[in-house]
Amino acid sequence: MPASRLTARRAGTVAAVAAATVLAAAGTASAHVTVHPQSYAKGATDGVLTFRVPNEEDSASTTKVQVFLPTDHPVLGVLVHPQDGWTAKVTTTKLKTPVKTDDGTITEAASEITFTGGRIGAGQYEDFDVAFGQLPDDTGQLVFKTLQTYSDGKVARWIEESAGGDEPVNPAPVLKLTAGDASAAPAPAKTASASASAKTADASDSTARGLGVAGLVVGVLGLAAAAFAIVRSRGARS
Repeated sequence: MPASRLTARRAGTVAAVAAATVLAAAGTASAHVTVHPQSYAKGATDGVLTFRVPNEEDSASTTKVQVFLPTDHPVLGVLVHPQDGWTAKVTTTKLKTPVKTDDGTITEAASEITFTGGRIGAGQYEDFDVAFGQLPDDTGQLVFKTLQTYSDGKVARWIEESAGGDEPVNPAPVLKLTAGDASAAPAPAKTASASASAKTADASDSTARGLGVAGLVVGVLGLAAAAFAIVRSRGARS
């Protein structure tokens, strides 16, 4: 077999492996629990937080999700949106420092929300909506440590906080609080069809981004292989 063809074939194999690696890395990076939107104004009122929980196990389903809310900077007026197949339990805790509001002094706030009874299968995710009355205005972020329990007993602990460098292996969902208009309009209620459409769109968008990155990798490696093959061919002729 001519050297140029052999070189091109090897380059094609390397390109395929590189593309698969890029796609695998993209999937791994998006597998942790996240909160949406990623930011709100400090002191925002009447809004909705969505906790997205993907299932990253191939042989087990997610059967329990525990979201822990900070009580040093409490989220006030927590309400849970009914979720098909899931039962939500909100645990409240007495605050060390009561919070004064226009409606009076608040002495207790939600400290944990536990979702049970449902299942998130392999390759799937679930969105859990939590409405709030008011966010704190005395901190720059809220960290929602989360435990994800699987049907085989494994527990994924999304509790690590970033120290300012690389993202930790098991990052906790973080909501950034920014200076701005604190009057947040309530998010519109999602119907079942709208939720399904949003999930499909998100999945398609993630796939498109992954394929785009993989395509760039394949293209660059292909050009490099072609150039190398031409140089080898010219060298053999001379």
